[in-house]
Amino acid sequence: MTARPPRIALLACASLVATVAADPALAQSVPGASGQEAFGPATASKSGHAQESGPEIIVTGRVISGNADPISAPVVLTGDALTRNLKPQIGDMLKSLPGVTSSGFAPGVSRPILRGFDGPRVQVLLDGLGSLDASAVSADHAVSLDTLNIERVEVLHGPRVLLYASDPAGGAVNALDKRIPRAVPDKAFTIDALGSYGTAANDVNGGVAANVRLADKWVAHLDASYYHSDDLHVGGYVLSPELRAETLASADALAADGDAAGAANLTAQAGRKGKLANSGTEGWTYGGGVAFIDAGGDIGVSAQRVANDYGIPPRPSTDPSSTMISLRQTRVDLRAGLNLDGFLKRLELRGAYGDYTHAEITDGAVGTRFNSQSLSARLQADQTRRGIWSGSSGVQYSSSTLDITGDELLLPNTETNRFAAFTLQQLEVGRFDLEAALRYENTQIRAKPNGGDLLTGQSRQFDQYSAVVGAAWHPTDTLTLSVNYQHGERAPSAEELFVNGAHDATQSFEVGNPNFTLEKSDGIEAGIRYSGSNFAGSVTAYGTNFGNFIAAVPTGQIDAESSLPIYQYLQAAARFRGIEAEGALTVARTQSGGTFKIDSGVDYTHARLVNLGPVPRIPPLRVRGGLEYDSPVFDLRGEVEWNARQNRVAENENPTDAFTLVNLSATWRPVGEKGPLTLILSANNLLDASGRLAASQTKDFVPIAGRDVRLTARITY
Repeated sequence: MTARPPRIALLACASLVATVAADPALAQSVPGASGQEAFGPATASKSGHAQESGPEIIVTGRVISGNADPISAPVVLTGDALTRNLKPQIGDMLKSLPGVTSSGFAPGVSRPILRGFDGPRVQVLLDGLGSLDASAVSADHAVSLDTLNIERVEVLHGPRVLLYASDPAGGAVNALDKRIPRAVPDKAFTIDALGSYGTAANDVNGGVAANVRLADKWVAHLDASYYHSDDLHVGGYVLSPELRAETLASADALAADGDAAGAANLTAQAGRKGKLANSGTEGWTYGGGVAFIDAGGDIGVSAQRVANDYGIPPRPSTDPSSTMISLRQTRVDLRAGLNLDGFLKRLELRGAYGDYTHAEITDGAVGTRFNSQSLSARLQADQTRRGIWSGSSGVQYSSSTLDITGDELLLPNTETNRFAAFTLQQLEVGRFDLEAALRYENTQIRAKPNGGDLLTGQSRQFDQYSAVVGAAWHPTDTLTLSVNYQHGERAPSAEELFVNGAHDATQSFEVGNPNFTLEKSDGIEAGIRYSGSNFAGSVTAYGTNFGNFIAAVPTGQIDAESSLPIYQYLQAAARFRGIEAEGALTVARTQSGGTFKIDSGVDYTHARLVNLGPVPRIPPLRVRGGLEYDSPVFDLRGEVEWNARQNRVAENENPTDAFTLVNLSATWRPVGEKGPLTLILSANNLLDASGRLAASQTKDFVPIAGRDVRLTARITY
């Protein structure tokens, strides 16, 4: 398949945005029903543009206008779109949003990948604080988020990232949950229940949450959820063509040596189709919270218990084993805020403590156990808007320990402490918005021997200074042109510094480097956003240059003892370039309030290690187009997503073939738009296509899910 059609689509999308943006006849948006593709009216602020006071306008996930950062608009998932995309893992939930894909390590574990960045470069947050788990340690570790209890997810880029992290290049994912109530309900109690069933893995997913008004200013929250899935159905061969050929060649070699049983075993594994072995999942959560809410402020606490058991699909082997992860976390959160008069309008304290453990179980026996205790807190002061000036400043502290016991001591025990101070300042001058964000962060990492390769304790300390400055121009109330420059500094993680050993769960032998220095980046992002009565869209282009970029590169060698492929962490200069474009056009309206829309999106990242070749595991060009009918009672949506072949791969990394997904969904609100019941019938990968995620570390033996027909019901009271 040639590259010409997607390039034409990309240029056409960019031209469409620019052309329609210049049309003064498209002056105002109209309300819509969907949380991911909603349209809302733009309202001019005192300065003559819509960025401060208009409601959100969301097109294929990106906020085009409204109460959002005017420099770099976030991508959000909320409302019916969140319900339609609900999955136990946050990476699977967000993978269809612009610039977002999934690590796709296994059906039970997936982290979001933003613009090709993953792991410690992408902060996954719960209401501004980290997930307090070991998900950034290794790709096989799931994120401990209760997705059934989330009401909104934001994907952040630009200046706002420095409120939470020192590396703006990767971005951040911030999930807002319901566990600490933000308002006292008008009724004595409210209930939100959701359940779904999907055919691809016979998965059942359900949960219920209730808010109870205890008194005029007191509200309590209770919730519980459960999910279960069998081995995943896939659309074709389990193994990639390259790994299948390699496995069959090994089988031939065994047969030539007289090992008929081993040859037959490998031949059978090479021929597996239709089912992904050892990919089932099961998990549950329960939690509760209580809050006091008053005009002068609020204070609330919550606690949750998370359990997640999931299988890790195996690589082909003459001695195949079955590896499961059994994860448990107890987390306690605090949120307290004061609403003030004067220079500050609000002072908010967030704190959380997490006690996390997971066991890696091979053939029924616990082989390795990871234990982590984490404490995180942040204090943020939001300034009262004074004329053209507003802003927020704060401090943040976190401390975490990671202890490893058992068979695979691939890491020493570590302790990581971070302290940060940050500020984001904004000026609105006529039709211009100016923003500047600064962050200082100190990171201390201590490694302690635990019986592995590290024989003596080691300690590293890093000072990081990061900044983002940006400007937005609003020549009309419907058009925004923006640009920002960012400088980021990231301390290497404990894993990148000290890992050295075989990891059965990731099916790899990983080697770090304790002498790594700071990873530094400088980048520019520019965008154009338009919101009119019939069209809304945006184009965002970005480029980032790294010094000392840290990457785990396959060496092509096999560890003799474990028979696993060796991945070596290295530092090198790197260049990332990319574009995201999306748009939605209303083509017709009905007298009953329905709208017919077409939408499209394109995202692409090009990344290379200077003098070394492509960065490993970068997602390819992706093009999507959709048709949708929205009404107060009934929605219909069909979309086609094309993922290009990725042949820009690192040495010793296999390419991935192109694949096309066809998805359909129907949403019915039998009691009306504001009624208590919503029913969603969806079919994902309707044609049962076989494909592989280029960004996945396990892409050669974990393909994407096959056809999945899903029924979801949501009841609110």
